[in-house]
Amino acid sequence: MVASELRPQVDRVWNAFWSGGIANPVEVIEQITYLLFVRRLDEVYTSQLRAMGRGIAVGQPVFPDGVDERGRPYNDYRWREFTNRSPQEMYEIVGEHVFPYLRRLGAEGSSYARNMKDVRFTIPTPALLAKVVDLLHDIPMEDRDTKGDIYEYMLGKLATSGTNGQFRTSRHIIRFMVELMRPTPEDRIVDPAAGTAGFLVAAGEYLREHHPEIQVDAGLRRHFDTAAFTGFDSDASMARIASMNLLLHGVENPTMERADALAEGHLGGGDYTLVLANPPFAGSLDYETTANELLRVVKTKKTELLFLARMLQLLQNGGRAAVIVPDGVLFGSSKAHKELRRILVEDHKLDGVVKLPSGVFKPYTGVSTAILLFTKTSSGGTDEVWFYDVRADGFTLDDKRTAIEANDLPDALTRWLSLSKPASPELDRPRTAQSFTVPKSEIEANGYDLSINRYREIEHEEVEHRSPEEILDELDALELEIAEGLRGLRAKLRGAA
Repeated sequence: MVASELRPQVDRVWNAFWSGGIANPVEVIEQITYLLFVRRLDEVYTSQLRAMGRGIAVGQPVFPDGVDERGRPYNDYRWREFTNRSPQEMYEIVGEHVFPYLRRLGAEGSSYARNMKDVRFTIPTPALLAKVVDLLHDIPMEDRDTKGDIYEYMLGKLATSGTNGQFRTSRHIIRFMVELMRPTPEDRIVDPAAGTAGFLVAAGEYLREHHPEIQVDAGLRRHFDTAAFTGFDSDASMARIASMNLLLHGVENPTMERADALAEGHLGGGDYTLVLANPPFAGSLDYETTANELLRVVKTKKTELLFLARMLQLLQNGGRAAVIVPDGVLFGSSKAHKELRRILVEDHKLDGVVKLPSGVFKPYTGVSTAILLFTKTSSGGTDEVWFYDVRADGFTLDDKRTAIEANDLPDALTRWLSLSKPASPELDRPRTAQSFTVPKSEIEANGYDLSINRYREIEHEEVEHRSPEEILDELDALELEIAEGLRGLRAKLRGAA
């Protein structure tokens, strides 16, 4: 979470928009993001100038020499330049020059260019722009971690989250899922319901931390900046915000497309090695809007089941996935629910089920959820399924979600990683433990039910009861004691009279 001293600064930026007449939270996020991106471009350009000063080739500079078609020097597009102009001149530079430049900045045909072609500058007055720029200027954005925290805090202000089955996934849950999957520099990672690209950003941060060779190997760096990250979202605003989020986190040319992952259309079937996602589970869709290739796998209107079918289609054989699903996917009794679970267990390799506490997505929703961990094989491979019951995730399970010490996520990660080692203790844990494994044959016999409570054994503590005779003797003694007390009390009362 963004440091407490920075949070009020971000709140002041947000409140400036609201008091200035922009009340749509998505629009606020977009306008802030565009300005942060312009500031980021100036940072990149400054680095390019330093490199060129040392004789290092940098390719195409962010801001070319000379002037634009209206005679304005490109140098005026820089954050450090226009923020020192009068409010009126700054408003003209940003609205009439910088934003049109943003629309044509991406490579022709790139997802950035497609997402940014509709970029609009909607700040209504020079005074509001000047106020927002001053507030943003005071927020330190040099450190990538701080920049990411600030951006995540702003994304958390999306008041519309939680509608239509969509809600923001907490960063610590995203990070936990990324660590479970351990992305590699060669992975092609996809999120078919990307939202603001939280999973893709976290995967990028994991790769930077655990694979520093990306920074020195030109081929790995090129893959990281281009093919490693792909996201789809049906909402144009979310696609734009996601593109900017990835760019602000140092991914130079990700693929972030506006597309409905459940509709007809080619999303790159079999192109990906890792899925990380928390797809919406709003309920039902019309068959007419759903891809026939998905309905052939599982005939349903349930979005959570259709997204799982799409993920299997997106992955190549050997590709793996960590996906958040509502509990109903684990034990739903409909034909579609049972068939989808059968496909995961019999046709592919279901690796694990991590049960999450029911309050983990509050205040957006109190729905119970779990993380499915599976590998696409198209030839089976499930021998045993690992179950873990997360009872605490480091935060209270009420609407406030206050940080606490109790946190099972590190233990769950440690136990999961131990499964790949010989003679893992996870294989022998009793069904009364917080984690245990269940053989495929037992899951099959239970109609492919994946609820942890189906297989958990409750350990009843043996209580030793006293004999009836002993209890009666104790009652006799108490009655004698009470009778003796009453006699003494009567004697005292007579003496007082």
